[in-house]
Order: sequence, then C-alpha cells, then structure tokens
Amino acid sequence: MPGTFLLTSQRTTLTPFRDADAEELLALFRDPDVRGFLLDDVLVTPAWMEGEIEASQRRFARFGTGMWSVRWRGEPAILGFAGFREFFEPPELQLLYGFLPRCRGKGLATEVTKRLCEFAFEELERDEVSATVDAPNRASLRVLEHLGMQHDGFHADGAMHFSVDRPTWLQEVQSHAARGVVLRSPTDGSDSAGAAS
Repeated sequence: MPGTFLLTSQRTTLTPFRDADAEELLALFRDPDVRGFLLDDVLVTPAWMEGEIEASQRRFARFGTGMWSVRWRGEPAILGFAGFREFFEPPELQLLYGFLPRCRGKGLATEVTKRLCEFAFEELERDEVSATVDAPNRASLRVLEHLGMQHDGFHADGAMHFSVDRPTWLQEVQSHAARGVVLRSPTDGSDSAGAAS
C-alpha cells in the first residue's frame, strides 16, 4: 500500500503518487518551468500522467521505491515531486525531481533529494544512486554536487550522468556529521526541475 512509504524531511511530507492526485500532478508537470528541462517542453496529457502514477505504483510494489508528491508539512497542496524512475535501455532507476517556481530558492530540492538518498542507501540498501541532467540546468547540477554525486559520463543525447555509491554516501554523511554540517543549504537557490531530464 503506498501509504506505507510515507517519508518526511525537515520541512516536507513525501507521499507516493496516487490516483487522487492526478489532476494536481498533471498541472505540476505542465508548468512551463518544470517541463522545460524534464520533458523538453512537451505538454503531457492526462493519460500520460495516469500512466506515470500507475508505473510508480508498480515500482513501489516491485522495488520499494517510486515517485512521491512533495508537500509542506501539514499542508495539502503539492509543491513538487521527487523519487526514482526508470530511464534508458537497459532501464536504469534514476533520481528525478521538480518543484513549482514559487517554491524554489529555499533549498527544498537538496533537502528532499538528500532524504531520498538516505532512503535508498540506508533503508533499501541500494548500491548506487544515479541521475541525469542537461548541462544548462545549473541549479540541478548544484543539487547533485550537494549530494556528493560525481559526473561519470554522457548519454548519447549529451545529457550528463552522475552517480554516488553507498560507501561514498555513508562516508560523506559521517564526515559532515563529525563537523556538525548537514547536507542541505536552505538558501543556496538550488531548486529547479531537476535530474534525469
């Protein structure tokens, strides 16, 4: 059941994609700033959104992970999305996120993707988290750097591939904790429609 995968970060609640949120999620994916990088400016259809929700629900059932709607804690409105989705052939499960323009510049992308990396490495015990981003998307590049990801190649379309493995992530977390530093910068402006674009 999707509710069992409810996550929280310092300021947000993450709820797995559900049918009841289809209309609100469609509006989010149709936002010009969100679709610009993630969807090559394609205006997606309600059927596409329903397919994404169904695919995410299947991933949760199979892998224990998928896509989450992001809300401020205690508030009903969806302000963004984040999670893991398959890209490329053979399929690679990659980190993906996007936020409405009014919610950017608050460090949310870094905060939420950090929580998802924690979930992937510490709860699912995944070996690696990867993401793909277009080179012009500098805000997302900064988010991936905050996560300790390293650029390790290019895709055929020129998009940049990044990854971080579990030992590196855990070492980064321990190193930051020893210095009293968190892997989140609430005022760095690093919010955008992001990785796996």
